[in-house]
Amino acid sequence: MAPVPVIPQTITVHLGRPNDEAENITVSFTEYIKNVASSEIYPNWPEAALRANILAQITFALNRVYTEYYPSRGYDFDITNNTQYDQAFVPNGQIFDNISQIVDEIFNNYIVRYGSIVPLYAQFCDGVYTQCSGLSQWGSVRLANQGFTAFEILQYYFGDNIQLVRDAPVANNTPSYPGTPLRRGSFGDDVLTIKRELNTIRRNYPALPPITQLTGVYDFETEQAVTAFQEIFNLEPDGVVGKATWYKIKQVFSAVKRLSDVAGEGLQISEVERRYTRALQLGDSGVDVEAVQYYLAFLGYFFPSLPPIPITGYFGEQTRDAVYTFQSLYGLTVDGIVGQSTFRTLEAAYRSAVSELPPDYQSAIGEPYPGRFLVQGDTGESVRIIQRYLNVISRNDPQIPNVNVTGVFDDATRSAVLALQRQLGIEQNGAIGPVEWSEIITRGNNL
Repeated sequence: MAPVPVIPQTITVHLGRPNDEAENITVSFTEYIKNVASSEIYPNWPEAALRANILAQITFALNRVYTEYYPSRGYDFDITNNTQYDQAFVPNGQIFDNISQIVDEIFNNYIVRYGSIVPLYAQFCDGVYTQCSGLSQWGSVRLANQGFTAFEILQYYFGDNIQLVRDAPVANNTPSYPGTPLRRGSFGDDVLTIKRELNTIRRNYPALPPITQLTGVYDFETEQAVTAFQEIFNLEPDGVVGKATWYKIKQVFSAVKRLSDVAGEGLQISEVERRYTRALQLGDSGVDVEAVQYYLAFLGYFFPSLPPIPITGYFGEQTRDAVYTFQSLYGLTVDGIVGQSTFRTLEAAYRSAVSELPPDYQSAIGEPYPGRFLVQGDTGESVRIIQRYLNVISRNDPQIPNVNVTGVFDDATRSAVLALQRQLGIEQNGAIGPVEWSEIITRGNNL
């Protein structure tokens, strides 16, 4: 699920019950809501009742989209048109003019509970033939005739602790799965999301081990928690968050948080905030810039059109020009800014180049970064290389402890990395990513 709900440009509707072999159709979100409203309610109802019902219909649909209710269960649609599960949608159905006008006005407004960002599971029913714990459609007409406003009608049925989000942004309905499996050594906001959600799931499944390091690094304890989750839910226990595991975590997390329940607790912004999406541009400085320069300098040996740049930690004109060239080479927006898309492409290009190197290769800027975070428990030549460089640094910097060169990322190696991260003023996660790697190699080569 995205950090903050947006109004999807389109929504895919399954024309039947979830397991029916039925057609899926994709329509614009506004067309969908106009159709649902024209199918569920009567155009001659009081305007307050119409608005209350349409807001409930918008919010219900957004809840399904935001929680990925059906994709997390293996379906390839966002919602059904079966009223036993969702809300009515009639392909090519009649759209009433007054309903169309109201939807155009309020389609990007929705209901949340105070303190939550999740669109409310705004359940509704007709209130005559079927009863539910949400809004009564015919009851809303009675309240409107008594002078209730649309919001007062919603409060009557959903409680006083609701509010409206107004003018929410419209964006593509992008699946939350990052597209590639997460495993030990992965890094980023998607890793942090999985850690948070597994810790929440642990409330109901205490057999899951706790994750104590809420950073963006996929470390050994994350691998253990994922493996335990997979064992509980009969998935292949490989410790890797592929698509099946990702969506199973989403499904169980939503169930634990009761996000598809009228009385669900919702989500606070602190539960979904993203930490690792800072864009770098001209004038910036720091170790993040140094990592970008490290990648670009390395790739410069393979792409003659990339201008050579020094690794200084300052985003000057030379770095910007190199970014321009890289973005042009890879078909990216040429703006000289290293945002998420540019950085991911830069990392992928670097990993591809490293994978084709001979085993004994060493570039002019030092040993190449292995292309994944090194974490405690890792073994191999990359760990051995970093231990050697840490010892070179420690001979000149008493704040960095000496370590045994064993090729095993042990407690002592993690302590040395933590000491370096404290010096650099960056997140102290005890792992070696491109920032730490480039700093260690560059500093070691200059001593």
